[in-house]
Amino acid sequence: MKISLRSLARGPQDAAVLCCCVLVGVGWSSGVAVQAQTPVQLVASMVANENAAAAAHERYEYLSNERSGRTGGHLWTERVVETAPGRVRLLTAVDGRPLTAEQAQREQERLEEIREHPEVFIKREQSTRAEEKRAREMMDVLPKDFLFEKVRLDNGVWRMEFRPNPDYTPSSVEERILHNMAGELEIDARALRLLHLEFHLTQDVPIGFGLVANVHTGTTFVSDREVIEGRWHTMHVATQVRAKALLFKTIDLNVDVHRWDFHPLDHEVTVPEATTMLLRDQVAAAHTAVAGGAPPLQ
Repeated sequence: MKISLRSLARGPQDAAVLCCCVLVGVGWSSGVAVQAQTPVQLVASMVANENAAAAAHERYEYLSNERSGRTGGHLWTERVVETAPGRVRLLTAVDGRPLTAEQAQREQERLEEIREHPEVFIKREQSTRAEEKRAREMMDVLPKDFLFEKVRLDNGVWRMEFRPNPDYTPSSVEERILHNMAGELEIDARALRLLHLEFHLTQDVPIGFGLVANVHTGTTFVSDREVIEGRWHTMHVATQVRAKALLFKTIDLNVDVHRWDFHPLDHEVTVPEATTMLLRDQVAAAHTAVAGGAPPLQ
């Protein structure tokens, strides 16, 4: 899994997943037996399940509240349609207020431009998709890099803390960053799916590449997931990446995203189809986004 200044902000697919070698053999609090597994086996099973889910390419339409550099620090409420090349978005509210007629017109024109020239959108999203692919490929390396502590089963949830494995030597910049992470991990014990991941950088990490560069302590990542009607969704992602490089200004990459109102798509939607869906539902989406059912504004 590649951890870069941009991939850290993408989402839970880009999150570090970690493991160690402490044997545990306990049962469900409900009385259902659980096969004894080491934390490394538990996490490896979870990683396999997450990779299988990613390979299934399920797509959704949903609502999102995001505050980030992309939004200029404002809270953007958007309706999102997932496609293979990337997420197509319709802005419906800013800081909890519906768009003005002028803003709504600009959104309509932007989506119409994407519909007419999807190749531009697809090219722009290529780097994002490549980073997500590399993130999944890195998962097999992660079990070597961390030790689990305070592993416990609590009401059907495996909870554990992790820290770097001092016996492991990272071989790349991405691994060096990961190797200085510590945090907490929660796994649904029945489904072996990721529920919660929270990690932070424990010390500054020099990047190199001929430049004096560092990723600083204070870099954090939080992801929360839920199962809704039998489907797993990422409900919340919060990322803060702090880095400084000679020749470049200080980077302070902050993202806080809440998602809700998921609807599965019944086929692989193309980019033009996604824009048509959003344009068709523009008025309804704006009403839904600022009415009941949205999470509290952040």
